Amino acid sequence: MKIAIASDHGGFDLKDIIVEYLKEKGYEVTDYGISENKRVDYPDYAALVADGISKGKEELGILICGTGLGMSIAANKISGIRAACVSDSFSAKMAREHNNANILCFGGRVVGDEVAKTLVDAFLEAEFAEGRHSTRVDKIMSFEKE
Repeated sequence: MKIAIASDHGGFDLKDIIVEYLKEKGYEVTDYGISENKRVDYPDYAALVADGISKGKEELGILICGTGLGMSIAANKISGIRAACVSDSFSAKMAREHNNANILCFGGRVVGDEVAKTLVDAFLEAEFAEGRHSTRVDKIMSFEKE
């Protein structure tokens, strides 16, 4: 599975830990940055990952900023994106199973390294449950057409 990832300065250290973790687990990772710890505007990096997902370059994405909130708001502006900001593994799992989320967002200032790994595992190991959830996700996606 191909995973896109990016962070701003608030998630820089944690991003590098997660990139290594993903590679150790056998995932192919596209790292959209940042490559050095300097202040940047998170919407730019959210757009890079969201664009990669929406165009089919990668299957799923991970975005990390200080809280995860800014990245999720920005990513959700891109057509076809369902980005979920979570801080617990149950929510990460449900984001995939019930909401068919395609981008996981969390905060480098909110969760530690080990919790972040559990979020990533829960998100990537879950699958969309479809059924009644498909109808709801379709309704959400129809909002983009209005």
